[in-house]
Amino acid sequence: MDLKGKKILLTGGDGFLGNFVFRELVGEGVREADIRIPHHIENDLRIWENCAEAVKGVDLVIHLAASVGGIGFNQRNPGVLFYDNVIMGAQLMEAARGQGVEKFIQIGTVCAYPKFTPVPFKEENLWDGYPEETNAPYGVAKKALLVMAQAYREQYGLNAIYLLPVNLYGPGDNFDLENSHVIPALIRKCVEAVESGAGQITLWGTGTPTREFLYVEDCARGIVQAAMKYDHPEPVNLGSGTEISIRDLAQLIAEISGFSGEFVWDVARPDGQPRRCLDTRRAEQFGFKAKFALQEGLTRTIQWYQENRSRIL
Repeated sequence: MDLKGKKILLTGGDGFLGNFVFRELVGEGVREADIRIPHHIENDLRIWENCAEAVKGVDLVIHLAASVGGIGFNQRNPGVLFYDNVIMGAQLMEAARGQGVEKFIQIGTVCAYPKFTPVPFKEENLWDGYPEETNAPYGVAKKALLVMAQAYREQYGLNAIYLLPVNLYGPGDNFDLENSHVIPALIRKCVEAVESGAGQITLWGTGTPTREFLYVEDCARGIVQAAMKYDHPEPVNLGSGTEISIRDLAQLIAEISGFSGEFVWDVARPDGQPRRCLDTRRAEQFGFKAKFALQEGLTRTIQWYQENRSRIL
């Protein structure tokens, strides 16, 4: 798909990942005026009429908008996370089909994988079990949209593709401790501990689970590459292909941010999925490979947070 001259709907385009996808699209020659971003306050995609209006005259839909948060947020809001994500994706895809949109990109989640998936996670393992309980409503909602995308391709010929990014991080992330993910939460805690002179930081779980992280700029590039080069029904992992334990991640962030105290692990809190690391070979077939190593990405993210936190908190 040649993106030049295409009219593109980018839901979530004013969010963390969306800002980078917008830049990647412009870098591929898309005119800014041809990228439509429905701001969520005025254009709630849980309302059918807003979805129907958003896709009018559009060639490509990139659906990033989602209700999302960390383990605690998932525990407090399972119903909200299931409903919001299902209804937004289902309505938008149906509206796109009705309007004859050329291509639809649904962004999934690594949380859709079964709790005990063999590492590295292969796309064909997606249906081998139930997701980890604390984020299952979110993961199942997103996985339902894979079924919808494949069904709409089969029945209606909609060129719908489904991408599975691993845990993202980077400049512009959400640093609110009530609903942030692990990396921004760790960064904020370490930076604040350095300033206050605190000698301890309490973290959830045992620190033994492993995670794979993808720098947001890499993810945006992968999405745009898929928009141009991938047109098949099978889901595609987007990741860096490497994993790190939460304990080692915390230590790495402490070293970069200058925190020299100790971490206290609250083992009464949940760990989440035991391991996460993706097989990324399918994405490599259309040319995607992560460029940013974790240490470089964390350094950039910590620097951004230190320079911008007075504005974002």
